[in-house]
Amino acid sequence: QVQLAESGGGLVQAGGSLRLSCAASGRTFSRYAMAWFRQAPGKEREFVAAITWSGISTDYADSVKGRFTISRDNAKNTVYLQMNSLKPEDTAVYYCAAGSRWVHVKYESEYEDWAQGTQVTVSS
Repeated sequence: QVQLAESGGGLVQAGGSLRLSCAASGRTFSRYAMAWFRQAPGKEREFVAAITWSGISTDYADSVKGRFTISRDNAKNTVYLQMNSLKPEDTAVYYCAAGSRWVHVKYESEYEDWAQGTQVTVSS
């Protein structure tokens, strides 16, 4: 079991930036991949970005490529999602997740542990 604690959500105008943080604790040695998903009101939860524990391999949804960056700070055991050039379409609850393998990284079922979610609202 891995515990994930998120922070950094909030309200920002279109074109602005936010950085989400996800601090991991517990049996982190059993987890190989971490990811961010998001869910907007009335919509399905969707994949945003993923990263291996080493930080070498990353993957992004097409909708956020070039704007969002996922990264890891090993010293703090924390994963970040830097979100730039935010759009109203980015408004959603963002969830950090941890998984034990790097295969189907865009699928929710790949991840065993989930954070509580943090709200990101982008105004036009």
